Amino acid sequence: MNISTVTTGTAAAPAPAAKTEATNALGQDAFLKILVTQMKHQDPMEPLKDTEFIGQMAQFTSLEQLTNLNKTMTQFVSNQGTSSLADYAHLIGTSVKWESETESGEGIVKALSSKNGELLAELEGSDVKVPIESIQRIEKQTAAIIDQEIV
Repeated sequence: MNISTVTTGTAAAPAPAAKTEATNALGQDAFLKILVTQMKHQDPMEPLKDTEFIGQMAQFTSLEQLTNLNKTMTQFVSNQGTSSLADYAHLIGTSVKWESETESGEGIVKALSSKNGELLAELEGSDVKVPIESIQRIEKQTAAIIDQEIV
């Protein structure tokens, strides 16, 4: 009997992926299943010693702790790369000189803001918002300049 397959022009849609996790990750549950399977299928005439199981469990625990430490350190390092408003709060009240590709100027920082992940210094007496990266010089206000502004 001759059977041939017939294909149509439409292909079946692939099933959506349930999870995007790595499939090669070995968790505690998988390790315990392997350990139980190893115990079930061991040679009854030469069983594994309990010290070997304890050693395997200790190695797995060490590996798991190192993995957790790696994740924590990765998060820490990535957080170090991002600046926050608090990192530049010391600029408020200081005189700054700034320069960008199209313009330059100077003024006293009255506030800091963040827009689309970019930190901006708002200057007194104008609506100018200067990107922090454009600041070339920072000067501390002297008492004479501060007194003149109060009067």
